[in-house]
Amino acid sequence: MAAESLETDGPRSSMPPELHHPHSEYSQWKFKLFRVKSMEKAPLPSETRPEISPTAAPNIEIDHAAGPGSVMKLCLGGKSKENVEGPGSDTISLALYRGLCRVCGMVLRKVKGPVHDVHGDLDEVSKCALRKMGCKFPSWPEVILKVFKVDVTEDTESVHPLSFCHRCWMVAIRGGGVCSFTRTRVPEWKPHSSLCHLCYPKKTSFQRTGRKRRKVLPRAQSLAKRTRWDCDAIAVGERRQWVKNITRCQKDHLSTKLLSEKLPVDFVASFTCLVCDHLLSDPVQSTCGHLFCRGCIVKFTHVLGPHCPACNSPCTPDNLTSPAKVFSSALHSLPLLCPSEGCREQVRLDSFKAHCLSHELKENENLSLSELDNFLLTNKGGRPRQHLLSLTRRAQKHRLRDLKNQVKVFADKEEGGDLKSVCLTLFLLALRSGNEHRQADELEAMMQGKRGFGLSPAVCLAIRVNTFLSCSQYHKMYRTVKATSGRQIFQPLHTLRAAEKELLPGFHQFEWQPALKNVSPSYNVGIINGLSGWSSSVDDVPADTITRRFRYDVALVSALKDLEEDIMEGLRESGMEDSACTSGFSVMIKECCDGMGDVSEKHGGGPVVPEKAVRFSFTVMSVSVLADDEEEEVTIFTEPKPNSELSCKPLCLMFVDESDHETLTAVLGPIVAERNAMKESRLILSMGGLPRSFRFHFRGTGYDEKMVREMEGLEASGSTYVCTLCDSSRAEASQNMVLHSITRSHEENLERYEIWRTNPFSESVDELRDRVKGVSAKPFLETQPTLDALHCDIGNATEFYKIFQDEIGEVYKKANPSREERRSWRAALDKQLRKQMKLKPVMRMNGNYARRLMTQEAVDVVCELVPSEERREALRELIKLYLQMKPVWRATCPAKECPDQLCRYSFNSQRFADLLSTTFKYRYNGKITNYLHKTLAHVPEIIERDGSIGAWASEGNESANKLFRRFRKMNARQSKTFELEDVLKHHWLYTSKYLQKFMEAHKDSAKALQATIDPVEIQDDDEMSLEVPDF
Repeated sequence: MAAESLETDGPRSSMPPELHHPHSEYSQWKFKLFRVKSMEKAPLPSETRPEISPTAAPNIEIDHAAGPGSVMKLCLGGKSKENVEGPGSDTISLALYRGLCRVCGMVLRKVKGPVHDVHGDLDEVSKCALRKMGCKFPSWPEVILKVFKVDVTEDTESVHPLSFCHRCWMVAIRGGGVCSFTRTRVPEWKPHSSLCHLCYPKKTSFQRTGRKRRKVLPRAQSLAKRTRWDCDAIAVGERRQWVKNITRCQKDHLSTKLLSEKLPVDFVASFTCLVCDHLLSDPVQSTCGHLFCRGCIVKFTHVLGPHCPACNSPCTPDNLTSPAKVFSSALHSLPLLCPSEGCREQVRLDSFKAHCLSHELKENENLSLSELDNFLLTNKGGRPRQHLLSLTRRAQKHRLRDLKNQVKVFADKEEGGDLKSVCLTLFLLALRSGNEHRQADELEAMMQGKRGFGLSPAVCLAIRVNTFLSCSQYHKMYRTVKATSGRQIFQPLHTLRAAEKELLPGFHQFEWQPALKNVSPSYNVGIINGLSGWSSSVDDVPADTITRRFRYDVALVSALKDLEEDIMEGLRESGMEDSACTSGFSVMIKECCDGMGDVSEKHGGGPVVPEKAVRFSFTVMSVSVLADDEEEEVTIFTEPKPNSELSCKPLCLMFVDESDHETLTAVLGPIVAERNAMKESRLILSMGGLPRSFRFHFRGTGYDEKMVREMEGLEASGSTYVCTLCDSSRAEASQNMVLHSITRSHEENLERYEIWRTNPFSESVDELRDRVKGVSAKPFLETQPTLDALHCDIGNATEFYKIFQDEIGEVYKKANPSREERRSWRAALDKQLRKQMKLKPVMRMNGNYARRLMTQEAVDVVCELVPSEERREALRELIKLYLQMKPVWRATCPAKECPDQLCRYSFNSQRFADLLSTTFKYRYNGKITNYLHKTLAHVPEIIERDGSIGAWASEGNESANKLFRRFRKMNARQSKTFELEDVLKHHWLYTSKYLQKFMEAHKDSAKALQATIDPVEIQDDDEMSLEVPDF
């Protein structure tokens, strides 16, 4: 009775269910016998168990007899093993399980690498490796919980191992301490029982030595062998559990239990997903012939790799196809039993959802089955579910990720991967269904490529650049128009930045054959430092300037691509075969360089640099092609406005004084090197879909007198040698004003500089100076010997302004007038011009003042102040001759625009020179100005050689000076370096032909713009007016 009471009432009376076997009575008797004898030795759960010193774990291996599908059960320490196996069994078992891995259950000695403590802190190697991947856990229990989903903080020393193997350590490290990329099975550690493989092993090597082995009776088996069905059942249960955790489709897909009829098992299995075991939803078929739900197989392959769950053959979402239509019709015709109470109606699978929703609408109560939870929005508690549009972009992506994947799969399968068109079509259908046809029409127009109410990014960029809007001003306009009209008329700034990349240098690919010397072959080069490429010597000091530029070859490529439409149109108009013209293209480039004067601003920081700026620019004057069968080149493009600021593209901007020869040489040196390298090579550029060959010819004509002398190494303009085209001195030019020819060249100036530097004949300074004809420095940039029309007008107007003063004061009667007299004459002239012509006096002659001063009207006004009638007639004749000669050097093509003046130019120039040498001899006795000499002596020769003077003038570069100041105010920044980059970028965009065409095409788009801002009834075209700035 005592034994029975102890057995039934004691704390150890519970017998494991595994011992109740119908065919083993001896096991029950042995358990009762050992149970009674061990009561004195086995401690109660409330008692503390004495510590057992661990011993070295012998080399053992667990016997996984339960099969691959079962959960591995290792039991240690729950009950006293001394009661079952005799004394010493607990110590041996404790030593044995300490030789196992806590995570995977493997024997530690069979895994290479060190052993790691489960409850310890991270070592330095592990901590560094995990911190690189974003994991900041300090100890292993947190990492194991995150990676293997096992909480080891509640482990018992007598039940769980204390270490884990190096293989599990590598799994944790590779997963970054947050996930596992391998399917590691964590064993289930349970208290001790007679199933313990350590305490009661099957191998004789596990038996304790020194004791005679008992004979085992035939019917005395401790446990019956588990049947195969049990193992499979456990494996299937486990598989279903982790597959549910992957697919999470229990609320989306229907169970096979809803089938209304008792159908054959194989028949039902053919309509069952092999991943989730539910009825197929949107079925797809793999290449191996197995069927799955589309969402289930996509999630399965994303988590466990691209292989078939049934046969393990390769299976990717791209290879999935829809099953046959016969199968789909059979699937949709399956009879299902409605789960609603009181209904029990048989419904086809394709109409099952609509049937259940009708119950919900009628009864207004939730469905009772978990398989149909997705049909209703359930309140899960917590804060209210936020609307999709009120979420952040990250939260929106998270909520719509499943829908995005499904739409992407559909787009890849049905629409060739055009995900944008699928989403826009869905949005369009949603608008149509909601009767929002106005927005639907706008969306449809945008999808069809038609210009809707919103402006394209190129138009918005052109508006911003041509109206000089800063970033903040444009953004303010963008937000105001959007808030007023409710529509996005203008594009945001990031769209404009993406559009301007195609227009700036560094976007198009090209190739030079042969490759340029000392120039990188890379094409994606944007704005660079202007001093890059300057080979400085040891004695050179760093240039005290800020300069930014484009690489010359990259800028030329961008300029040609900007003219691509004009070039191809020229080929078509010339009647030339497009495919035959792939080589022989010649491009003529006009170069301009001039100082912009004082450009100081109050804003901006950085190093102290001169507040004078210089700009180097170029213009594509013409493009010609020599066909294979032709002998002469055919001009297919000619710049219609060569002197416009819209055609003069900036190449380099620098804060430097144009009089600083050393700094100017250092900045322009890399440009000269790139220019010389391009002369000897040819450009291969895709134009009109075909690679074409271009050669470049450079003409440096857009320089004033001061800049030409600076670049060609000549003395200043007040030198004895008055001309940059010939070797005449000032005295020779005044004696013979007409008969001179062009003799100077860049090569000759280089030779004369060497003579000046070396003095090979040991001459005196005056003799050496007369030999080199005014060359005093090394020429560093080749210029075209020509006349700049703009500065010629300004220089001649300045001279005539002084002649007017002398004639008012009758200097021809007086020898040396005083300074006060000259001031009074000038004041009288300024007063008369201001009163009669409203011409305000200027401190320095400019182009606008010169154009108004050199007219017949201005001479008539001045003649009112001249006392002598004879001098008035001489002055009128002088200005009349000048006005007849002026169109010859100002015209773009004088042979077409002014042929009569061109034919009479030599006669007029001779008559003009006679007047200067006789009537106005008091002023031109032994002296003459530089521009008057060039006007009288060299104009016919230059026109005969080049065909024009006015087309090669620097007027476009000069008129761009005001653009520099406006762009600098537009891009005012603290750093002058970044400010200069912004000015250079926006000035380049201002000269883009592409943007200019957009502005011309959208000047008349006021009606559409007004319709979007004010969506009321549109008035007639005559009544509607909206000012569009003329760019």
